[in-house]
Amino acid sequence: MRQIDVICFGGNDWWYHNRDHLDIQMLSRFARYGKAVYINSIVMQKPNITQNRNFTRKLIRKAKSILRGLKRTEKGFWVYSPFSLPVHHIAWARRMNERLLLLQVWLMKLRVGIQKPVVWVACPAACDVAIKIKKQRLIYQRSDRFEEYPNVDAETIRYYDRKLKAKADLTVFVNSSMYEQERAQCKKAVYIDQGVDYDMFASAERIETVPDEMREMKKPIVGFFGGIDDHTSDIGLLEKVTELLGEITFAFVGNASSDCSQLSSKDNVLMLGKKPYEQIPHYGKCFDVAILPWRNNRWIETCNPIKLKEYLALGKPVVSTPFPELRKYRDVVYEAKTPEEFAGCIKKALAENGPQRIAARRKRVHLATWDNKMQLVIDELFGKEANSEKSN
Repeated sequence: MRQIDVICFGGNDWWYHNRDHLDIQMLSRFARYGKAVYINSIVMQKPNITQNRNFTRKLIRKAKSILRGLKRTEKGFWVYSPFSLPVHHIAWARRMNERLLLLQVWLMKLRVGIQKPVVWVACPAACDVAIKIKKQRLIYQRSDRFEEYPNVDAETIRYYDRKLKAKADLTVFVNSSMYEQERAQCKKAVYIDQGVDYDMFASAERIETVPDEMREMKKPIVGFFGGIDDHTSDIGLLEKVTELLGEITFAFVGNASSDCSQLSSKDNVLMLGKKPYEQIPHYGKCFDVAILPWRNNRWIETCNPIKLKEYLALGKPVVSTPFPELRKYRDVVYEAKTPEEFAGCIKKALAENGPQRIAARRKRVHLATWDNKMQLVIDELFGKEANSEKSN
């Protein structure tokens, strides 16, 4: 395959967030074919010291990320956190911020030795910088409605979104309904769905590694891994479900930005905190049932959680609140709207589980590998050019 250098304006921070997201998974594969840089998420949220109880923690975390400078990861790509200001809602300051970012990216390109990369944008706030960089192709990842993200200037983010869809050589969607709604706004669009690190999750049970926290945990275990955030997780539902199923242990693996004090105070609830991505399958394999307790809001309407496929690759029964992308998996997932239904589905999942159901769950996602998703993007981006090079 031809050398492809890539700069990705990521939607997360490599040093602090989960590493199973589409942008990171794609970049780690692009790094096999050229130089690659992941630029940690540019700040989108407006500063809100009085209402955001996590403001100080986020500020310290961002400062630490910036001070790390440019680092090469074990995945073969570079990670860089530029300095930027949360001023996207202020027109004159936004232009100053853009020039500052362009200078930092230019210096980073010189150091890594990248001249004309493919630019991948997963963070809309990088819009104007990404468009102005000298590049080979521009890819826009439309995986979430960032205009619905808490404490952002929604109109500015919508402006960035429209501009990126019009300018990008390829807009990548992972939600089928959003793809159908917005494809006409794009220069070129493709729906690729989310992927899964299938071998990593499906093989976990054959490895003897068991985390110490899980070893002595009372069975059965209902588990969740990932961030617990106000705009995604229905904490009220979880509090009621854990009360209804007091005899069952609930284990949560991941950071919590929501107020989980009431939930964590329950005797049958364990909050284990964030774990390295490579260890997640070994926590998940200890679950008897895995859950997706989502809120009913605009953000969730267009979500397509990677952890659903990760749960299925583990072979675990999944109980979830409804969201549109779940419809494709109703044959292997239990769906519940109320706390009572959710608790009932957990009991049913425990009673019905067996080898045939485990195999069926894995079969539903065994072809949804990140390598397959990567090839689809390459084919859509370079077309006959990529196919002719593969045959040579």
